[in-house]
Amino acid sequence: MNAPADHDTPSKAAAAPVESPAPQPADGERSPRRNERPRGGRNRGNQGGRNGGGQRPQGPGRTNAERPAQAAPARQHPVLDQLATLHPALFGETPRPLKRGIFEDLLAAHPGVLEKDSLKAALALHARSTRYLTVIASGQQRHDLAGQPVEALTPEQVHHALIEVFRRRGARSREDLRPKLRQRILKAYEASGLSPDEYLQRMHGRDEEVNQLTRDALAEVSARAAREDALLRAYEASGKNINEFADMYGLHVLDANRSLERARARQAAALKPAP
Repeated sequence: MNAPADHDTPSKAAAAPVESPAPQPADGERSPRRNERPRGGRNRGNQGGRNGGGQRPQGPGRTNAERPAQAAPARQHPVLDQLATLHPALFGETPRPLKRGIFEDLLAAHPGVLEKDSLKAALALHARSTRYLTVIASGQQRHDLAGQPVEALTPEQVHHALIEVFRRRGARSREDLRPKLRQRILKAYEASGLSPDEYLQRMHGRDEEVNQLTRDALAEVSARAAREDALLRAYEASGKNINEFADMYGLHVLDANRSLERARARQAAALKPAP
């Protein structure tokens, strides 16, 4: 999967060598014309920076001066700095998901301070940033200007933000991030409250690799649920307390307890009538 990018500092061009003053011609000799090549062909000693075929070396062999200048990193919108001062809980070092309609709320809260078009451009830039998408992918609730949580994100918003963050990270990393992404999808599914079939249907997209990772995550959920249900049946039939049971199965007591609680929660959910 080609991902979830930090800006690189442009490399400085190598300083040009200092030239020695040209010798003055003796009386009767013709002064060489500017940039005129020496007669008798090229000077072989000046071809150290070229290959045998007369081509400039490519890749790491090229000097800094020969490499094309990199684009300067995009600067943060000045209105975002202003918003970080006005509302540090929302736009500070660790941003929070914003409630819907935050644009109108900001204009009403700061009349004459925030300009409409600049604010719209700044919020659009903020919403596309990796920092903001990362907090969306975490599944936090949306917040109002007072920093209070007011509404939940939809499972689709969390899922698609998660995919975009890992896509960007994958573009900068040589590590295979798919196992980590599968585990994050698994956790997002568990927090969604959806059934496996409903989650698959609502998260299905054009990227078949992402679709397959989602299917793999849900298959892992199903396999784990089957193990936990079997563990609960064994625990109820054992007549032992949780410490004795965990020791008998070689489990840490906290892990055993969490597995049993998840199995009980699924049993209780299955007994509830469908809405």
